[in-house]
Amino acid sequence: MKKTVFLTVNGVKHREKVAYNLTLLEYLREGLGLKGVKEGCGVGDCGACTVLLGGTPVNACLALAVEADGCQITTIEGLSEDGRLSELQQAFIDHGAVQCGYCSPGMILTSQGLLAENPDPTEAEVRRALAGNLCRCTGYNSIVTAVLDVAKKRRDKQKAMG
Repeated sequence: MKKTVFLTVNGVKHREKVAYNLTLLEYLREGLGLKGVKEGCGVGDCGACTVLLGGTPVNACLALAVEADGCQITTIEGLSEDGRLSELQQAFIDHGAVQCGYCSPGMILTSQGLLAENPDPTEAEVRRALAGNLCRCTGYNSIVTAVLDVAKKRRDKQKAMG
């Protein structure tokens, strides 16, 4: 059995008939070819499949595509600005927060959600927000530094603008 859903993914509207048991992860990867959404554990433990659903980080392996009906979804592919990396993506590179890269999309999207909700997080708040995203390579310090750096740059930019 299928249901017609209306989704906006990375700013593009989609109308699709999807099976009730199709995960959002399967829809994004297989249906739309968005391979930046990673499948890690399949049970919501690793955060590799994190996307923004209405601006909130969610594990796409746990969400069903039918549950996202009418929602805006952002994947790592949707963060670039005019074909250039977003400020947060660039900060991950600048701070060496990308090693094997498998967890990076989920880490970046979780961080994006955090900064949208809390533009001035403390180190503890960044670490708490990232607690659902596992990384075996970086030790998290460079990731936390990248997020805090973006928050500082945005604050400085706001102060300069008045």
